[in-house]
Amino acid sequence: MGFLRKLLGLEVKPGEPAPLTDSLFDQEIAGKELPCFVYFFSLWCSSCQVMGGLLNEIGPEYADKASFYKLDVSKNPDATARFDVKAVPTVIALKKGELVDRHTGLVPIDQIKEWIEKNL
Repeated sequence: MGFLRKLLGLEVKPGEPAPLTDSLFDQEIAGKELPCFVYFFSLWCSSCQVMGGLLNEIGPEYADKASFYKLDVSKNPDATARFDVKAVPTVIALKKGELVDRHTGLVPIDQIKEWIEKNL
């Protein structure tokens, strides 16, 4: 059962991107002291699946420095439009609920780590 929960995104380790929805977006992000990184993805997108794996791998390294979330664009059109996400995968960096940077597209793990470090 643990494998299925992990596969379906129902089981999240500390630091891995937690599921986020339009209805919970402001509640989860607003007032956070730590920087937040929101990963916009789609299930049909193979690059998104790879980016999700990279964030699952490196997220725990930043568990005490940042919060990571994932948001399915097809199920959450409000946040997708609010942050003008035109392509996936896109990761946005937020500080105190305000957009500070964005990254679109798949890149090697060292480049995404560098981008995260820059936005902590």
